[in-house]
Amino acid sequence: QVQLVESGGGLVQAGGSLRLSCAASGRTFSTNTMGWFRQAPGKEREFVAAISGRHYSTYYADSVKGRFTISRDNAKNTVYLQMNSLKPEDTAVYYCAARDSGTASGVARMYDYWGQGTQVTVSL
Repeated sequence: QVQLVESGGGLVQAGGSLRLSCAASGRTFSTNTMGWFRQAPGKEREFVAAISGRHYSTYYADSVKGRFTISRDNAKNTVYLQMNSLKPEDTAVYYCAARDSGTASGVARMYDYWGQGTQVTVSL
């Protein structure tokens, strides 16, 4: 029903910036809560940021607060993650996720649809 495609990942030096994009199909994007999660090798999937569809309310993990910004453009069916002041510990595969209904959530199992992921590597 909903297809999500991430882009914008790559290799960047510590202190640099990247902007990830997630393009969504489907007819309900404007009402979907959207989230970003990441998973590093050997670690569990970790919440990064979320934004609601109705009020554009945002929610961030403490580890990225003040450095990352989630936003959305409903006219383009796209959600973004602006990543500034990147650190090596930000290295992970970043996944876009969509939730059919409900508030912004940091719990991965609350989301209904997932993209394939995009690799972000931050070098020293």
